[in-house]
Amino acid sequence: MHPTHATAKRRRATLGAGVCALLIATAASVGLPSASAADSGSDRSPAVAAEPASSGLLTAMQKDLGLTKAEAVKRLAAEKQATAVEGRARNAAGATFGGAWFDAAAGKLTVAITDKSKAAAVRASGADVRLVPHTQRLLDGAKKKIDALKAPAGVSSWHVDPQASRVIVNIVSSRKGDNDVRAFVAQAAKAGPVTIQQVSEAPRTYAAGTVGGDPYYTGNVRCSIGFSVYGGFVSAGHCGQPSAEVRGWDGSLIGNFQGSSFPGNDYSWVSVGNGWWTVPVVLGWGTVSDQLVRGSAVAPIGASICRSGSTSHWHCGNVLATNETVNYSQGAVYEMTKTSVCAEPGDSGGSFISGDQAQGVTSGGWGNCSSGGETWHQPINEILNRYGLTLHTA
Repeated sequence: MHPTHATAKRRRATLGAGVCALLIATAASVGLPSASAADSGSDRSPAVAAEPASSGLLTAMQKDLGLTKAEAVKRLAAEKQATAVEGRARNAAGATFGGAWFDAAAGKLTVAITDKSKAAAVRASGADVRLVPHTQRLLDGAKKKIDALKAPAGVSSWHVDPQASRVIVNIVSSRKGDNDVRAFVAQAAKAGPVTIQQVSEAPRTYAAGTVGGDPYYTGNVRCSIGFSVYGGFVSAGHCGQPSAEVRGWDGSLIGNFQGSSFPGNDYSWVSVGNGWWTVPVVLGWGTVSDQLVRGSAVAPIGASICRSGSTSHWHCGNVLATNETVNYSQGAVYEMTKTSVCAEPGDSGGSFISGDQAQGVTSGGWGNCSSGGETWHQPINEILNRYGLTLHTA
C-alpha cells in the first residue's frame, strides 16, 4: 500500500522532530548552546542522553531477546566492556589466539587459546579463557582456501566458528545431494578443520520494487539508508551502481552513488546534496525512538545487535559469526557478519547497531520477521576504510 503524500509528509515531520530532539540532547550533554532547545519542547537532559541506548532500542531488545529493561541495560554495559577488553586479550594470547566471543550468560568476553600457558595473562586482561585445538590464523587460512573455490547455489555460506574451533560450511538441506554441492564439500574438507551443517534456505538480498514511504529509491529499487557519513550516507552495494541517481522518500533528488561494489563486497556510498543533509541518527520509523550514533566499535560474537530498515523497522538479535562468506545467487560476498536478526525486502542497506555503536549495513539473509530468520551485514568500518569516509557521530 502506498501512503498518500500528506501521510508521508506527516510521517517525515514526526521523524524530523525525533531527530531534532536527539541532536538537542547531544548539544546539551557536551555543554553546547542550543537556541532552539526551548522551542523544541524537548525535556531531555544530559543524564538521559548518556543512557546506553534509546528507550526504543531497549524496547526492541526486550521484545526480540526476551529481556527485561534492566537486563537489556546490564547486557549493553557488559558488551561495551567486552569490546574494550578484546584488544588487550588478543595481545595477551599472542600467536595462540583462537578467536573470541561474548558469553551472554557469564556477561564476559571469552577468548580461545591453544596454549594454556597464556591463560593467566588472558584472564588478567579481563576475559575468560577456553582451550581450543586451532589458532585463529590457521582457521582463517582454511577459510581463505574455501573462498578461492567456486561455490554452487546449494552452498549457503561459510565462516570461522571460534567456539567450535572449526570452519563451518552451511549447505541447503534440499540441495545436499546435488553433485556440484558434494564436489564443493569434498574440496572444502581438504582446506583444514571443516564441519558441514545444513540450513533450510539459501540467503538472498533484501532490495525490493518501488513502494511508498521508504527512505530512498534508485530506479525501481527501494533500499534503506545505512549510516550518515560526512558528505553522504553508506548503504548496500546491490542497491545501485556508481553514478546512479538516488531519490528520497518524497521523490526529490538526494544525490548519486559515488561508489558501489557487489558481489565480492556489498557496500556503497551516496553523496548528499540538493537540500538534503546528514545527521548521526538511526531512525526508529515512528515505531521506536531514534538512536544517536556515537562510534563504530565492533561488537564481538555473541553480543546483542539491532537493525533498522524501511520495511520491518526495529528488530534485535545476536551476532552469530564474523568474517563469513555468503554465497548469493549473484556471487559470493566476503567478510560479512551473520546475525539472528530478521529482515525483509526493502531493508537492504539499513542500519545494524549495537548500543550506540554502528556495526554495518544490511546485505541479505533468509526468512522474514513473522517466522524468523538470519541476516548478514557488511561491517561499517570496512566501508569507511574502502572509501576514505568519516562516520557522522553525535
